Amino acid sequence: MSERVQQIEAKLRAALEPESLDIIDDSHKHAGHAGSKGGAGHFDLTIVSDKFSGMNTIGRHRLIYDALSEMMPGEIHALSIKAFSPEEI
Repeated sequence: MSERVQQIEAKLRAALEPESLDIIDDSHKHAGHAGSKGGAGHFDLTIVSDKFSGMNTIGRHRLIYDALSEMMPGEIHALSIKAFSPEEI
């Protein structure tokens, strides 16, 4: 697991206490892309957390982006998010 993925995981675990968390670093698929030239990565995130219960998609994404704000845009260029509450799984 890359250091960047470890940082993302630590921040999300601290902020959202997820039941399930899967982070895939897809940066290698975007080599040469304008956003990746500065070293920022592309990530695919699937997360299940009680904190998302009763929230819409925008609210869930807002919590995730708030948790990762220190890493954006310097470390994270693109983030694909699939966020669920436990009752949706």
